[in-house]
Amino acid sequence: MIESHTMRRRASLSLPIIRTARGQNRDGSLTLGGLLKALGETSFGWAIVLFSLVTLLPLPPGSSLITALPLLLTTGQMALGYPSVRLPGRLSRLKIDEPGLRRTVLRLSPITRRLERILDTRYESVFLDRQPQALGIVLSAISFALFLPVPLTGWFPAISLFVFGVGLLERDGLVAGIGLCLGMMSILLTAVMISSLAAAAETLVD
Repeated sequence: MIESHTMRRRASLSLPIIRTARGQNRDGSLTLGGLLKALGETSFGWAIVLFSLVTLLPLPPGSSLITALPLLLTTGQMALGYPSVRLPGRLSRLKIDEPGLRRTVLRLSPITRRLERILDTRYESVFLDRQPQALGIVLSAISFALFLPVPLTGWFPAISLFVFGVGLLERDGLVAGIGLCLGMMSILLTAVMISSLAAAAETLVD
């Protein structure tokens, strides 16, 4: 029983994304909107997980100004009480690099394996009907920290959003809470880095 439970959890984290992306890539139709729709477009969890993975792709510095936009949109819609994610046409048609996405998923396997071992349906009060808007506000703040092109800080909010998204998908309030805590720490780190850069700039000007 334990082994089958673990295998089911493992499939829910990485295999659907890899398999769906591979299939759509063969058809030449791998887009952000198409992948999200195939995974379950009404789920904010899949959207947050997928957009976090896109943000973690090996991209040039400053790319978070673009890759964080879907997360800002998703978490903003969550904060406004939308029942599902609604992507504008241009963003929905955005092409995804399938090999890069697969490498990113595999690179995160140490994190996902640890999550798979502890995932369970618990503390579902975190996801009550009145909660998503409050969660959306916090997640929007984390997404904004990711959006800011501050050196050495981008990975932390992206990973925290990924962890939260997994918790939301699996209805695991504990894992979602860990993601939120990591996100708050990433906001604090971003604020410290901005203050340090501002102080250094002021010193140079003086």
